[in-house]
Amino acid sequence: MTQPDQSNPTRAYDPAQSHAFPDGRLNDVLEYVLNDEAVTAYLTAQNVNPVTRKGYNDHGAKHIEIVRNRALRLYALLKRGGVPFNGATDQGLSEADEPVIVALAATLHDIGHVVHRDDHAYYSIPLAADVLDRILPEFYDPADAVRVKGEVLHAILCHHTEETPLTTEAGVIRVADGLDMEHGRSRLPYERGGRGINTLSSQAISRVALQEGDDAPVLVEIEMQNAAGVYQVDNLLKEKLHRSGIEDDVRIVALNSTGEGDALVERIEL
Repeated sequence: MTQPDQSNPTRAYDPAQSHAFPDGRLNDVLEYVLNDEAVTAYLTAQNVNPVTRKGYNDHGAKHIEIVRNRALRLYALLKRGGVPFNGATDQGLSEADEPVIVALAATLHDIGHVVHRDDHAYYSIPLAADVLDRILPEFYDPADAVRVKGEVLHAILCHHTEETPLTTEAGVIRVADGLDMEHGRSRLPYERGGRGINTLSSQAISRVALQEGDDAPVLVEIEMQNAAGVYQVDNLLKEKLHRSGIEDDVRIVALNSTGEGDALVERIEL
């Protein structure tokens, strides 16, 4: 295993850095996927229904990039904290396959939006299955490709449905999806030009950072410009964390700023 990464908690995943997990296979798969024309097309097309037609927030390439980076950061911190992952293990796969499952699920979790925003997680399953059937044979024999595919699809399904994640990998995707919540990037739908609580709260969060915690493997630190951001955290992130399987491993702290420099006037633990 490579040495634990010391990357900045707000930075993107960097294949050149050392990490708290075997990253060679992940880096190979990521390079292939990020240069795949069909995947790139999906990331553009999947934004039409939620944004262009329904006026919701972004679910395209930028969202996917953020979720994948946050998922891999969350995965690394949990690994560093000794949290066991069972998705790959239960299938007889190796530790090197855990981050592959996480990265692929993060990349493909929202492609069902090309069918409809409503129930999109269910539509993502057959579409992602087709993509995985084409990509995984480049890296796995037929039997292991089936196993990885099943774990990726499980994580995709559980990111936005009532189905309870049965693996730690799936729990990571569920929580990471809710971490795309910085200024204007709420996962709660907001109205353009609206002044409702969803819109106001989506503008209140200025920074989200994932770092090593003191009493839990992961500390999610959320800096807000005003207290409206608590609604965002309480109605989105806590719901994502609930029944994720990693509830006891992630601690959420919201910092309410005065708006004057970096002075913090309130610290809220959720």
